[in-house]
Amino acid sequence: MASTYTTNLRLTKQGDGDNPNTWGEVLNNVISLVDQAVASYTTVSIGSAATVTLTENLGNSDQSRSAILEFKGSVGGVATSIFVLIPNSPKTYAIRNVVSANTTASDAVILRVAGNAGVTVPTGGTGYFLTNGTSVFPLNASGIPGLGTVATKDVGVCATNIPDTSLSDIRYVRASVSSSIVAEKTFTASVIFTSAVRMEGLVSLAGAVKSHITTLTDAASITTDFNDANTFMVTLAGNRTLAAPSNATAGQTGSIYVVQDGTGDRTLSYNAAWRFSEGSVPVATTAASAVDLLIYNARSATTIDAVMLLDFKR
Repeated sequence: MASTYTTNLRLTKQGDGDNPNTWGEVLNNVISLVDQAVASYTTVSIGSAATVTLTENLGNSDQSRSAILEFKGSVGGVATSIFVLIPNSPKTYAIRNVVSANTTASDAVILRVAGNAGVTVPTGGTGYFLTNGTSVFPLNASGIPGLGTVATKDVGVCATNIPDTSLSDIRYVRASVSSSIVAEKTFTASVIFTSAVRMEGLVSLAGAVKSHITTLTDAASITTDFNDANTFMVTLAGNRTLAAPSNATAGQTGSIYVVQDGTGDRTLSYNAAWRFSEGSVPVATTAASAVDLLIYNARSATTIDAVMLLDFKR
């Protein structure tokens, strides 16, 4: 009876009476192939072809039998998507993708079986994948931390994504979507926000709040953007008008230093958005290098109440 091979791992099944003098050698080869299927680490180079088919040998070593695969090379040169074709046999793979992508947003390495669209192996990611012989599935799709890109690092809800634990133990929040932090957090280092921060509850501060002074461009019409700062400074080099501010929000407060240049005698008038006590428009100090301070509070986006303190000096 001739030898045959197992369906999934392609191991030799010796027939009755086969290999009478090399039976042990064949068995040792089977053991080696099982070792490969359980623990072998195989590197697969890609980049020179749009499809890379992993080798698949009956009774001999090959790439597709390995337990762990590392993809290396590049994608985006020959093709924006490179398909890695695995056998149509049930199996699991641990995959590390160190392929360099020319454009990570569009270049991709896709693991597939014949007749299936496949799944993307995230650039720089490490994860588990399984195939039932007709489709490929990622095992890290529902939030195992550390697998895949930042978009898949989703701790999620304790009861469904990871073993039950308290919310206070959750250290990581998915970075690619909006999330809510429902328990108190303590930051022991500086925290830098590069866009707007909105706080809708009570804000309690134990230390100083430090702002900055934004210098305005001197022009016939001086413009202020209340999204830039709360405190401003302008040096007048001629007779000027303070224009209506942009991006004013009701309740916003701040101040504007109005400084005369070395010549002085510069006047400042105001757009109708600026309102003053009893309707009395202030007159700026006109002495050379004089400093006045205009303090404002936005009653609305189009109405700014203000008072001017004059001639700061000693």
